[in-house]
Amino acid sequence: MDNSGKEKEAMQLMAEADKKVKSSGSFLGGMFGGNHKVEDACEMYARAANMFKMAKNWSEAINCLNAAIDIYTDMGRFTIAAKHHMTIAEIYESELVDIEKAIAHYEQAADYYKGEESNSSANKCLLKVGSYSAQLEQYPKAIEIFEQVATSTMDNPLLKYNAKEYFWKAALCHFIVDELNAKLAIEKYEGMFPAFSDSRECKLLKKLLEAHEEQNNEAFTEAVKEFDSISRLDQWQTTMLLRIKKTIQGDGGDLK
Repeated sequence: MDNSGKEKEAMQLMAEADKKVKSSGSFLGGMFGGNHKVEDACEMYARAANMFKMAKNWSEAINCLNAAIDIYTDMGRFTIAAKHHMTIAEIYESELVDIEKAIAHYEQAADYYKGEESNSSANKCLLKVGSYSAQLEQYPKAIEIFEQVATSTMDNPLLKYNAKEYFWKAALCHFIVDELNAKLAIEKYEGMFPAFSDSRECKLLKKLLEAHEEQNNEAFTEAVKEFDSISRLDQWQTTMLLRIKKTIQGDGGDLK
């Protein structure tokens, strides 16, 4: 089926779903299984959204998912509403490249997941919000999120290994804002989570603080290179480190 065929089918599904929602609201519709009708409508909206996605008609896909979300939240089905919010966030993130809107939908998904006690799903969404907030230079918001997720994972035996990564990300955001803040934050994280002290990330942060205090470009770059040769830095971490490095006088703006 070509794209126009998919779009046509999606339009039909959407129209059928709309009809079901309207009839479920009538007196007779309510008496004769109104709830089933709206659940069917939600499934149709989701199928239509998938068709629109295949046809790369992103705005119609988002409209269908929003229609399903409205119904699911009215019914108190917050986990599935959260999933749809995540799908919308991913469309804004990857296809429409509207990061502000992606953040808003990830936040809404996280709220619904938290309300349903699905903490690991909530954290997954929050980490996206934290990373994007930092990219948009909203550092206090990013720090708060990374600290919150780190604190909630450090007491979980299965997840505590990840806490050091979140403290490291929070410390990088602190460092961009203010060197002293970063120093105090690192001390605080070591106190909260002693395993952080032994991590390569914490050792790198201390080397970077030292290089920054001395306004020593070479030492800063050398420490980053050494770390990267063992644990590859991802795009986000590299961006944050470059932003820190730019605050050293006479910086050439790269990590080479």
